[in-house]
Amino acid sequence: MATRIVIGLAVLAVVGVVALILQRRHGPAALPVRDAFPVPRQLTRSDFDRPDAPWLVALFSSDTCDGCEAMRSRVAALATDEVAVVDVVWQTARDLHDRYEISGVPTVVVADAEGVVHRAFIGSVTATDLWAAVAAARDPSLDIAHGLDALT
Repeated sequence: MATRIVIGLAVLAVVGVVALILQRRHGPAALPVRDAFPVPRQLTRSDFDRPDAPWLVALFSSDTCDGCEAMRSRVAALATDEVAVVDVVWQTARDLHDRYEISGVPTVVVADAEGVVHRAFIGSVTATDLWAAVAAARDPSLDIAHGLDALT
């Protein structure tokens, strides 16, 4: 009986050592993957103009950003009764940049009425890509993958 207990403990020890070796070999599996420039996945719509609009296109920008001026006109062209457009300038709305952890400008997010972000762009993009992203967010059957692809 004592021999069986010793053999059982030896087997458990070997299994434990093998598990430890495999874990160290593959590294910690629980570390989250971080984007180089993370984008928010959820916005609080009341933080922005026209929170009752079905869609929001928010441009996070800066007055010192070279690419932001071109993005302002591209994003502004998306404004309709259904799509609220807002320019969140770092110099005047630093609190929103901090709250949503915006680390690169220009950043554009497309969010629905509940604030769920469906599309996002970091950096300057074409007006065509912006139009396609808003169209795809509003109608997922279009199956258009632009920007950081569908985030939901």
